[in-house]
Amino acid sequence: MVFDPILVVLVLLVAVLAAGLLWLVAMRSRELASSRDQERQSREVSDAISAISSQQSELSGRLLQMAEAQAATQAAQTKAFQERLDALSSRVGDNLRESSTKTAESLGKLQTRLTVIDQAQKNIAELSGQVVGLQEILANKQARGAFGQVRMEDLVRDALPPSAYEFQATLNNGKRPDCVIHLPNPPGSIIIDAKFPLEAYQALVRSEDDDQKKIAGRAFRTATLKHVDDICSKYILPGETAESALMFLPSEAVYAELHASFPEVVQQSFRSKVWIVSPTTLMATLNTVRAVLKDAQMREQAHVIQREVMTMLDDVGRLQKRVADLRKHFGQAEKDINLIETSSEKIVTRGERIEQIQIEGPDSGEPQDLLDGAVPPPMENGNGHASLPK
Repeated sequence: MVFDPILVVLVLLVAVLAAGLLWLVAMRSRELASSRDQERQSREVSDAISAISSQQSELSGRLLQMAEAQAATQAAQTKAFQERLDALSSRVGDNLRESSTKTAESLGKLQTRLTVIDQAQKNIAELSGQVVGLQEILANKQARGAFGQVRMEDLVRDALPPSAYEFQATLNNGKRPDCVIHLPNPPGSIIIDAKFPLEAYQALVRSEDDDQKKIAGRAFRTATLKHVDDICSKYILPGETAESALMFLPSEAVYAELHASFPEVVQQSFRSKVWIVSPTTLMATLNTVRAVLKDAQMREQAHVIQREVMTMLDDVGRLQKRVADLRKHFGQAEKDINLIETSSEKIVTRGERIEQIQIEGPDSGEPQDLLDGAVPPPMENGNGHASLPK
């Protein structure tokens, strides 16, 4: 049994008080012993001692009761605390297991994402290398021209049949444009040449103040107009090519900047009959060219189609004549069949009459020929064949 320390202290205090009272009683008893009322005081002392003993017994019982109640309360509290501790331990264990599971799942997802990030980093590294390679290509004028030409050739191959274009063809003046699209006259062959004023455009983009922007804008305008003049003077040849040519810009950004900030350059190119196109507008132009080529081929084949149609009409006329002749033959055959059916019906009728009529002669007992209804001998027709009278 476990006692509360407070109860123990109370019991000790009660014991001390009891001892003090006993000592006082004893001292009082000694004093009263010398007096005449010793006997009376002795009785009073006895009564007091009895009362104190009774009170002490009652106090001990109450203390014992309190100790038992305290022990029961402490046992109940200990049990409740143990139950709560067990429940808390169970919840903590469940939470730990759940946390471990979630942590494992999170680590797995994190590993997957790290794998994706690693792959993305590899792709970024490869893309960076490609961008660096593209920058090196664009930094070199010859390589940049080849880049624009390759992109233009891919667009032309995707839009037109092989017989409609020619790359690096030599003109009568000895010049070799990037592409010649063969169209019938008019308009004639259209020239496409790829140009890329990259340095001037980059300077324009990198300009930080208005002065730098003006200088870069003049350089960009000059470079673009020079390309326009070169195409106009080299690739527009009367009698050999069309009256206009195409200047291909392989960058949509350069094309957009040109039309947004330099409309006078675009107007000058229109006056020079050099149409500036981007990859998007070139594809639209090539689709139009393909429709023109298809229409020209249809016109070239128009006389062949007309001749075939006339031949087909002659065949239809002969077919109609032959159908009419066949219809006549069918009509004559039907008429002959009707006559044959009539003759066969008469032959059957006459045979039935011969079978039904049997007449004997008066003396010989032989059947005689009937004058009425007898079958006459066969007669020959005009063709020498025997026939029965109708």
